[in-house]
Amino acid sequence: MTTSIDGIAGLKAAVGEHLGYSDWHKVSQEQINQFADATGDHQWIHIDKEKAAQGPFGTTIAHGYLTLSLVPVLLGQVLSVSGVSMAINYGANKVRFPSPVPSGSNVRLGATLVEIEEFAGGAQAQVDVTIEVEGSAKPSLAAQILFRYYN
Repeated sequence: MTTSIDGIAGLKAAVGEHLGYSDWHKVSQEQINQFADATGDHQWIHIDKEKAAQGPFGTTIAHGYLTLSLVPVLLGQVLSVSGVSMAINYGANKVRFPSPVPSGSNVRLGATLVEIEEFAGGAQAQVDVTIEVEGSAKPSLAAQILFRYYN
């Protein structure tokens, strides 16, 4: 379910609220391989099923940065802001990858609106996000994501 917020005033009113969860998204080996090709990161733990089966996780795992790159699409299922002229990704703070995302697993994003800081012409939002693997006790990603919304 998407949390719909109207404008910067609506963002300010929602500070401190958990915004919800995205749908589950399957992270396939094909997606991992495509990410490896796009980034040039072909480490065996990501792409070599036979060698990874003997490794610490028993299977291939997604790149941490692949997990981070899922934030925009999954957060788009959680949060919709209207009444602004433009929104941009501004950055990320304290990005951590506490546990792996095994190939073939399902992940989802949870988000909390933590802070709104106004600036001339708009406001910056800090959204704390986690990405969890279905059935795992620890999140696979924890990050503070920053967006700028313009009037």
